[in-house]
Amino acid sequence: MGSDLVIGYGNTLRGDDGLGQEAAAAVTAWERPGLSAIACHQLGPELASAVSTAQRVVFVDAAAGGYGPVRVSPLEPEGEGGVMTHAADPRSLLCLAKVLFGRCPPAWWVTVPVGDFEYRQGLSAAAREGLSEALARVWEILS
Repeated sequence: MGSDLVIGYGNTLRGDDGLGQEAAAAVTAWERPGLSAIACHQLGPELASAVSTAQRVVFVDAAAGGYGPVRVSPLEPEGEGGVMTHAADPRSLLCLAKVLFGRCPPAWWVTVPVGDFEYRQGLSAAAREGLSEALARVWEILS
């Protein structure tokens, strides 16, 4: 098994939706041995290999619906492991890793409810607070 992996995803051109990528950048800055991070626009099938070799995986994403507390959910693979679309979520990526590479590591989904998806770069003040809480939760999961 490889290192722990954090995958932060979202659209950095849609305001708070870029929170996941900001989280991945912050995790990279921790420079913690045995921990790597990937920032991406969306989850794609090319991530299945990295997921399959990780010891543990944490996905971080913004969630629509207004501002609120950070949610942490354990994940199980879901689906048939077929072709993924732009609407794929972490469960389908875990399933793809299991089907293609025979392994699905323990995984969690850290979601931060946010409300500003306007066309702009940068997070709102409320999303920045949520990002701080999300990073603390990621640290707890991986400690």
